[in-house]
Amino acid sequence: MHILVINPNTTASMTAKIGEAARAVAAPGTVITAVQPANGPVSIEGYYDEAFCIPGVLEEIARGEANGVAGHVIACFDDTGLEAARSLARAPVVGIGEAAYHVASMLGHRFSVVTTLSRSIPCLEVNLLKYGLDRRCARIRAAEVPVLELENPASDAARRIGEEIERAKAEDHADAIVLGCAGMADLAAVLSERHGLPVVDGVAAAVKLVEGMASIGLKTSKRGGYAPPGPKVYRGIFADAAPKG
Repeated sequence: MHILVINPNTTASMTAKIGEAARAVAAPGTVITAVQPANGPVSIEGYYDEAFCIPGVLEEIARGEANGVAGHVIACFDDTGLEAARSLARAPVVGIGEAAYHVASMLGHRFSVVTTLSRSIPCLEVNLLKYGLDRRCARIRAAEVPVLELENPASDAARRIGEEIERAKAEDHADAIVLGCAGMADLAAVLSERHGLPVVDGVAAAVKLVEGMASIGLKTSKRGGYAPPGPKVYRGIFADAAPKG
């Protein structure tokens, strides 16, 4: 089985970390290819960054489909471009945010999310509403750690995340924690042990969900909203992306 893991930002070191986290949980025989777009922001911190990532994500989805991958993981916690990717792909496409929320909801009565910056909270709240899991989420907390600080060994990012987990336990009565950034993937096991509750990394959760769906032969529905886009002309720099039908 071959799974494509797409980091929607353009930071190669983060792509490598995400790939390592995916391979650590993949079943024997599962091949993980971790990629990133050639163009776009080095990190995704809000709606503006997200908009410029999506064309590159869709290029990688199209390439993965052409190569016959069994499934795709979108490794940004905002689930950047997820709906458009499902319209393009027949193989399952799972976003790490959606995957982590579903897994956490099955591990405890309520979960809290610890993400990077406060500006990310509205997007995550909207996603939880869309997924129907807002009632299971006690609170979304921001550790106020810029995404690229997760790549800096000298930063105090892990300490700040840990402090928010303790607050979530005391104030939110959270039974589980969801880590709200792909760049936190390598922290989940340590934080779970340290704080005494399940800490869910979306990269691991998404890989296992894709493996499961692919292993029982499930594909993305091509009815309704995820039907393939109809043929039309795209102009300018997006001319090559025009759907052929």
